[in-house]
Amino acid sequence: MKRIQTNGRPAGAIQNSAFNNQWTGANASITCDRLMPSRQVLGDCTMGCVSRPETSRESVEATTPPCLLSRQQHTVIDLQDVRRIALMVTPQCVGTPIDQAWEAVSTIRAIMLQQPVAMTVSMQTIFVKSADLIPAIRRLLESYFMDTMPATTFIVQPPAGGQALAIEAWALGGKNVEVDFPTTDIVTVQYNDMRWIHVGGIVAPEHFHESAYAEAEFVFADLAGRLDRIGATMADVPRVWLYQDQIVELESGTERYRELNRARTDFFDQQNAAGFMKIGEAGQVIYPASTGIGMTGGGLTVSALGLQTDRDDIVIRPLENPSQTSAFDYDQRFSLKSPKFARAMAMSIDDYVTTWVSGTASILEAESVHLGDAEKQTEQTIDNIQRLISPDNLKRHGFEGVHPQLADIAKLRVYVKNPEDQPVCEAVCRRRFGNVPAIYAIADVCRPELLVEIEGVAFTKRQPDPGQH
Repeated sequence: MKRIQTNGRPAGAIQNSAFNNQWTGANASITCDRLMPSRQVLGDCTMGCVSRPETSRESVEATTPPCLLSRQQHTVIDLQDVRRIALMVTPQCVGTPIDQAWEAVSTIRAIMLQQPVAMTVSMQTIFVKSADLIPAIRRLLESYFMDTMPATTFIVQPPAGGQALAIEAWALGGKNVEVDFPTTDIVTVQYNDMRWIHVGGIVAPEHFHESAYAEAEFVFADLAGRLDRIGATMADVPRVWLYQDQIVELESGTERYRELNRARTDFFDQQNAAGFMKIGEAGQVIYPASTGIGMTGGGLTVSALGLQTDRDDIVIRPLENPSQTSAFDYDQRFSLKSPKFARAMAMSIDDYVTTWVSGTASILEAESVHLGDAEKQTEQTIDNIQRLISPDNLKRHGFEGVHPQLADIAKLRVYVKNPEDQPVCEAVCRRRFGNVPAIYAIADVCRPELLVEIEGVAFTKRQPDPGQH
């Protein structure tokens, strides 16, 4: 088992960064040129440097370092003595898939090297154009990371720009941060009496692909087994991602997603009977926040985020949206057994609240709205997210002194059903969210009529309520 202990940046590491001697045009002058974050959350950048808030192929000029042409956006989140980075990297749509993969990894490496503390990638999600690209890209990543391979999930969702891949990565570092790699695709991170668990890439074997229920039964059992081997249970899991091939296709007359919901319900019932589910203050079972989204190959894949702590001051609660029926209360029109997930999961840790927003779509109460209109569905989806993380809704769920806004969102994934709708969806997202790091991927949503789904994570510093002193 590989273990990394970080207590700050090793002396001289900044001097070895690719950003000290930058190629800056015909004169090749030397400057301290850095890829600056798109957003700074819960902290302020005090380093003097030339700002490049975003790179893209369209913005590449003579002043851009020639080796870093990926479109990159990242958010820096300073949580007391721990720095987290959410990175969204989409390479140029040129060269071979391996060229693009190496370009993306090199960009991530450059961003990590410029940080004031040593950083480790703990979790990464690779959006790939087709399943046959996965083996070669995995080999490249394994060669680069070696025995510090992050928890890695490959999902067959083509990046909207036509690239072979795009990468979402989470990295962190800081005083007394300890990162362990106990087994393949599991990474644990410990600091401040918390143990975060990243589980990546659980995939159902091919012989299960003909049965959505059997696929789901396998991946959920595998998830429970992996958690058990590192001393955790589903009670420790606030966030789950489910990626299902042919999600809205019929299987023996039933949509595959509905069969996934049936298997998920049965799994949670079994876990609850064994005492392995989180129970709320009113005695109800707490379901994790979740995304259930389509893929274009690969059967069914699951990944998860866990948190273990004995700290009494940490509060973790599910959020429901007053404008929407809770998914677990849907009637049988939508699924024989309802989707068991929370609309979001909020975590109060020290003086900030982290809100993991589940996959969200254009639904009011339990009904899909704005049918056939991708622009209006995107607006409604963002309205739903805004209502979900609003100060009033946080207060309704017991979180006082928290005033989230869309600007607190550190990163987004935007799943678009039809490629031709991506430009209008992105335009709405940029107008509503601002310059938030995002990846746009092509994927079916869990209902045939839904055209877009959005998920994200927000970090909000706790503030006194207006009028309080």
